[in-house]
Amino acid sequence: MRASRGFTLIEVLVALAIVAIGMAAVLESLTSSANTTVYLQDKTFAGWVALNRIETVRLSGSVPQAGTSNDNVSYAGQSWEWQQKVTNTQIPGMVQIEVDVKPADSTAGDDRGWYASATGFMSNAIAPPTDPPPPPWSSNPIDTLPTSIPGQSGTTTTPTVSTPTQ
Repeated sequence: MRASRGFTLIEVLVALAIVAIGMAAVLESLTSSANTTVYLQDKTFAGWVALNRIETVRLSGSVPQAGTSNDNVSYAGQSWEWQQKVTNTQIPGMVQIEVDVKPADSTAGDDRGWYASATGFMSNAIAPPTDPPPPPWSSNPIDTLPTSIPGQSGTTTTPTVSTPTQ
């Protein structure tokens, strides 16, 4: 008579423990992946809030005064806190605008926890030239190349282009 052999209780419990440890690792990996996805989504929205703030300042039409300001804004179903630092540059009439953004419910300190930063410039000192010179090219750029660069003194040689003859 043949004796049938099956798994003992100890073998079943060891296999169950191995499966449980494996499943815990898989669940931890999925949770970490989901948290990373949410964090990256929030960082993307924070970057958009920062860029929107800079464009709002630019579209106002007036150069802001140097200093720091902050406020909250609602974007993508979430409340965001932004901090704007305006500093003067070495060019008169031009300012640098730096905007930092984080979720409004963030518990990080004042200078920590910013999800995104954006920097822009605004000026009232830059304007198009009043009488722009005509472009230095013609309808056929190979035939007529400029002999000098506008605004530079000195002479340059004009390269020649030869056409093969038959």
